[in-house]
Amino acid sequence: MRKDTSAAAVIASVVCIVVLLLLPTGFEGALQFRDAVKCKVKVISVDNSRIRDTGLIRYGQQVCTVEFINGEFRGRTAEGWNMLNGSLEEDKLFVPGDTAQAVVHHDNGELISVNLIDHYRLSGELILAVAFALFLIFFARGVGARAVVSFILTVLAIWKLLVPLYLKGIDPVLAGLAITAFLTLAILALVYGFDKRLLSSFSGAMLGILLTAALSIFCTKGFKIHGAIMAYSESLLYAGFESLNLTRIFMSSICIGASGAVMDLSVDITSAVSEVVRNRPDISRRDAIKSGMTVARAAMGTMTTTLLLAYSGSSIALLMTFMAQGTPVYNILNYKRIAAEIIDTIGGSFGLAATAPFTALLAGLLLPHRK
Repeated sequence: MRKDTSAAAVIASVVCIVVLLLLPTGFEGALQFRDAVKCKVKVISVDNSRIRDTGLIRYGQQVCTVEFINGEFRGRTAEGWNMLNGSLEEDKLFVPGDTAQAVVHHDNGELISVNLIDHYRLSGELILAVAFALFLIFFARGVGARAVVSFILTVLAIWKLLVPLYLKGIDPVLAGLAITAFLTLAILALVYGFDKRLLSSFSGAMLGILLTAALSIFCTKGFKIHGAIMAYSESLLYAGFESLNLTRIFMSSICIGASGAVMDLSVDITSAVSEVVRNRPDISRRDAIKSGMTVARAAMGTMTTTLLLAYSGSSIALLMTFMAQGTPVYNILNYKRIAAEIIDTIGGSFGLAATAPFTALLAGLLLPHRK
């Protein structure tokens, strides 16, 4: 029965993946380069004479002779332009032998301009993704294959459902909770199939996610945090989406960011109780709950620092800047970007703390065979 439900979960997830692949986002016609051709080129030579170097900052134009590797201009050479805007984050420099992504404007086959957008990374990313999938399948076999399916489903759900809903003005918190609930159910079904363990882990995870959502709304308003602290959010407003509620999107992002750790904790506790019941079929519900609570307390000891390490790792440059400038801790903690990270960390940790005992209680009630 367990194998049958796991197979049903895999089939349902694969069907969802196919549907999402075919589902249009509604923004396909909003391409910035509708009249341009995107292709891969190889840099043959470079001319840096038009670059102005002021130390850390470079600006100007890098002129590159490139050869087209694919597309309708394959085999042809042309002069490509790499514009430098004085931003270390955005600018790039090419050297002979580099492979670049280019946008080509042409008129009936006659080249008008070749703009070098960035280094070409798609091949390396594909190799990394395939290696990761093979690694999972080789060591975890069926479980690894289901993990790959859940990974693909999550990526497609975020890109094909969540992001378009945000852009269309749907309430971000409701949309985020709905997509998170869908992904939580699908991923846990791939782990357990459709049985009582799924009900236990899903209920515990959703309690933690809902608590995180409530805290994110309350704290964001209480701390007066604006969603514009998210990277590129202001650029989105200037691109014609000024009606978007960035603050609600920020609230939603907190729930999504914590959902992975919450799912992990609910699976750990449910699996532990399930293993206890499997080895002691005569265990009572009371003893099963006690075992679950013991596991929950041990897991909470480490899981509460999971989000702290994740978010502090992404903010390490900001923390280094504060220390290098001698900024007092009082000012650091009051800074709105740090306050936003505190909401992320503490709100998610509250969700984890609620998930552990609730999942242990449900697993202890649902999984044993004795009353």
